[in-house]
Amino acid sequence: MTESAPPYVFSPRIIVLGVQPGDPPFRIVEIDGEMVGVASSMTDVLLLAASAGIIVHDLDDKDVVQWVGGGKFTWKLH
Repeated sequence: MTESAPPYVFSPRIIVLGVQPGDPPFRIVEIDGEMVGVASSMTDVLLLAASAGIIVHDLDDKDVVQWVGGGKFTWKLH
């Protein structure tokens, strides 16, 4: 009988959720599975990450940031 380890599912530390209605529209940011704030620009995402001790060198790095409901340039409702 051979036992195997369960598959490892990788999740980036930073998840930026889809655009929410507001004035201005915003996106909820989660770090390590916890909601840490809202962002209305890429700069806000970087500031939230830095406040959690995470230095982001590339917002396109899927191992670091996951963009849900649009990429880093999506900040308005469609």
